[in-house]
Amino acid sequence: MTVCRDCCCGSAAKHPHVDHDGQLRRLREALPGPHRVRTSLCLDVCEQANVVVVQPAPAARRAGARPVWFGLVGEPAIVDDLTRWVQDGGPGVAPLPAILQLSAIDPPTA
Repeated sequence: MTVCRDCCCGSAAKHPHVDHDGQLRRLREALPGPHRVRTSLCLDVCEQANVVVVQPAPAARRAGARPVWFGLVGEPAIVDDLTRWVQDGGPGVAPLPAILQLSAIDPPTA
């Protein structure tokens, strides 16, 4: 999982009511190894801040699964839904829950 933490994502100026450090901590606590939660510089969809990208497991990737992008990830309930989906297998393994479909966004185009 990649969590954008650059100019807009993770910004208290843009989202003052979100505990950005707490959100990252919750993700890391909920997804210990073999999962990895890492931060990234700008993912170029600032209007959708906070942005999280969930990568498929290697076997699912080899079978054709692709990363799923999520925007406007600010509420703790969304973080809980994301971690539950990743724990269930994530992209290519577990179906995307309807509630998370509301947060799914298109990745930026080159």
